[in-house]
Amino acid sequence: MAKVRVLVAKPGLDGHDRGAKVVARALRDAGFEVIYTGLRQTPEQIAEAALQEDVNVVAMSILSGAHPHLFPKVVNLIREKGMDDVLIIGGGVIPETDIPALKEAGIAEVFTPGTPTGDIVDFIKANVK
Repeated sequence: MAKVRVLVAKPGLDGHDRGAKVVARALRDAGFEVIYTGLRQTPEQIAEAALQEDVNVVAMSILSGAHPHLFPKVVNLIREKGMDDVLIIGGGVIPETDIPALKEAGIAEVFTPGTPTGDIVDFIKANVK
């Protein structure tokens, strides 16, 4: 089986990427191929990168509080590009009360601070088509 390709993205104006880098390293260590977009990506840039890189997973990290707007926008743009089988997950400082709406919007799972990276690896392995 081909390597699972994961795009790790930081949407919005959030300037903190330590968590995203920790997750990217853990995914790489688990045998995934990881593409990291860097900071301050627009939803359009993330969706385009997902298409260009032919990824299986888009993992977004956000700490700025803009997740209710940015996460669903990325999901919609990715689906509009015909990438219906891409697994989209999110993480960061996200209130528990916001998680159901994000899942309804198409985010497969939301990982909050303190989640062991192994849980993220296991979720991806179990859910990538």
